[in-house]
Amino acid sequence: MIRVVIADDHEVVREGLRALLEIQPDIAVAGEARDGAEAVDLCVRHQPDVVLMDLRMPRVDGLAAIRALQQRCPQTAVVILTTYDDDRLIVDGLRAGARGYLLKDASREAILEAIRAAARGESILSAEVMARLVARLDTGPARVPETVTSPLSERELEVLRLAAAGRRSREIAEQLFITERTVKAHLTSIFTKLNVSSRAEAIARAMELGLLGPSR
Repeated sequence: MIRVVIADDHEVVREGLRALLEIQPDIAVAGEARDGAEAVDLCVRHQPDVVLMDLRMPRVDGLAAIRALQQRCPQTAVVILTTYDDDRLIVDGLRAGARGYLLKDASREAILEAIRAAARGESILSAEVMARLVARLDTGPARVPETVTSPLSERELEVLRLAAAGRRSREIAEQLFITERTVKAHLTSIFTKLNVSSRAEAIARAMELGLLGPSR
């Protein structure tokens, strides 16, 4: 059973999400929070598997709550569910440690898929968010600007660039003519070098460093 905390300052949103989640046979709602402070408190007390986190909330916003959860409840995966698709917020949210980023107009199926993926330790981004991230990348081959010293090898940059384009490990392996095990080894090395714990966070960090292309 996947235990979920819903964090949103709008009661109607919380009610809608609760109604959706409660009819799922593999998901249980562990609590609801009206702001980031309540979300952190609920997670400390109930240790849920996943938090659906809005970004703009009173008292403590979503980004601050995500950072606090990384310290106090690192086993809890955070999926951002917000109306904001600003590039900076997307990168900041992923860098803070969120495993997913969805917009509130996402389908029910997409929200459920994100929760289940996060519970499995995977990262998932909505198609709209992925499109915005990909749009920030150059269309040419992965090249690090001359002014940037990359901690990643050329192959690792290739793997990360394909991950940023939404490719799964199997698809990356097929495109680069390597094994899926090798892809996973490259990803592990990338996470270590960038000091991150997920694909989403690695992509955000690489963009911050200018490794995947210039910021726009």
